Amino acid sequence: MSKINSSLIFSSLAELEKAITYDLDCMSFPNKNWSVQKKYNDQNVLDVAILGAGQAGLAIGFGLLRHNIHNIRIFDKAIRGKEGPWTTFARMITLRTPKYLKGPELGYSNLSFRSWYEASFGQEAWQMLDKIPKETWKEYLDWFRDINKLPVESDRHCINVQWDSGIFSLLFKDHLDREYTIYARKIVLATGIDGNGKWFSPDFLKTLPKEYYAHTSEPIDFSKLKGKRIGVLGGGASAFDNAATALEQDVGRVDLCLRRKTIPSVNPHRWMEQTGFLCHYPYLPDDKRWAFMQRICDLNQPPPQDTFWRCRKHENFAYHTDCQWKSVELVNNEIHIETTTGKMIFDFLIIGTGFTIDLTARPETASYASSVALWSDRYTPNAGMENTVLGSYPYLTENYQFLPKNKNDPNKEMLSSIYNFTFGSLISMGLAGASISGMYFGVDRLIKSIGKGLFLEDQAHHLQSLLDYDVKELVDLNPPS
Repeated sequence: MSKINSSLIFSSLAELEKAITYDLDCMSFPNKNWSVQKKYNDQNVLDVAILGAGQAGLAIGFGLLRHNIHNIRIFDKAIRGKEGPWTTFARMITLRTPKYLKGPELGYSNLSFRSWYEASFGQEAWQMLDKIPKETWKEYLDWFRDINKLPVESDRHCINVQWDSGIFSLLFKDHLDREYTIYARKIVLATGIDGNGKWFSPDFLKTLPKEYYAHTSEPIDFSKLKGKRIGVLGGGASAFDNAATALEQDVGRVDLCLRRKTIPSVNPHRWMEQTGFLCHYPYLPDDKRWAFMQRICDLNQPPPQDTFWRCRKHENFAYHTDCQWKSVELVNNEIHIETTTGKMIFDFLIIGTGFTIDLTARPETASYASSVALWSDRYTPNAGMENTVLGSYPYLTENYQFLPKNKNDPNKEMLSSIYNFTFGSLISMGLAGASISGMYFGVDRLIKSIGKGLFLEDQAHHLQSLLDYDVKELVDLNPPS
């Protein structure tokens, strides 16, 4: 019996890549390109346009290729190598997800992070690894994209989406403001945490000149903050990540303020990382999904222990619970904050207040936002369970598709051809869009639904193809002599 392939036997990345080529070849049946090429305005139409070339977009692209849907492209507004948050505004040192995660490899073990890491750095390095450094994760994703020859187009920012006769027109711009139009039958939104809205900052900050504050999602030149007093608003992991980064850049002092009476300590993400929830949550009735997410959002996601100590070890750091910011005033280049516990004075503010769901705020969704059903349109919770935030999320099919507010909406067909694999899918689908933990389960459901849609739309063509099929397999009626 031949020896089973394992990453344990690969002494180099070249050996692993050779094994991957063999694995994919072994699993390539059937390998016919079965989708039907469409034309619009004399241009070829993509079967699928994936918006976003981060971890989710790459995983979806890989899954579609494995289902022999090859007429796809993945677009990202960032320049090549800057996709996702990992080398831009992600200011943690490591991922918050355990190293043994299932990721974009979709069941192909030799494509997993562990296989790549062991082949790159050795088995002992894997055993010694606690959590995955964010830069290492980005390096793995770049390798994953290249080894699978995924069709990524960088520097393509989608600024408008239109629909005509079953075909999407997507208008893109690059950083030089040059415009590009492509056509597609299906769209996948893989645009991350803020993919169904925008990063949120309190309204009272609008009176403050922008050079005095930044959201955690924005570029921050920490070198210019040396010796300054920094106020951080927010109690989540990102707020603490930014506080730690500032402290490590020799700022004068950091005070982190949060509305909660205590810092969250229980991480519901660790509970959610189980096959039952990750795979079957979308089939729950609305009241149960609402109850699950009500509890998960109430708990919130705390800063990891190492992130908390990364801040707490600095004597010039303090956190203030039950401290809500009410107003801001600029006085002689000092930022005066009125809080529920008194006045605080800073030189610069870092805002870690997350994001808000608002489909009108995204160019990929703005043109049809008014047609999309939200949870508030489809579900009325019992008394005591009301939650405006949960109600603002899109109400999706069990395969990530948008649904119309009104069953007679003329955009109904269009909405069914858009797949919302962003954090905005949380209430409907659970932990999948924009999360590594649920990726394996969510991508499988999504790509099968896309394939089903393409095949059913072209069923007449496929039937005619069979009726016309005349490739003879039996050609010789005489036995060999």
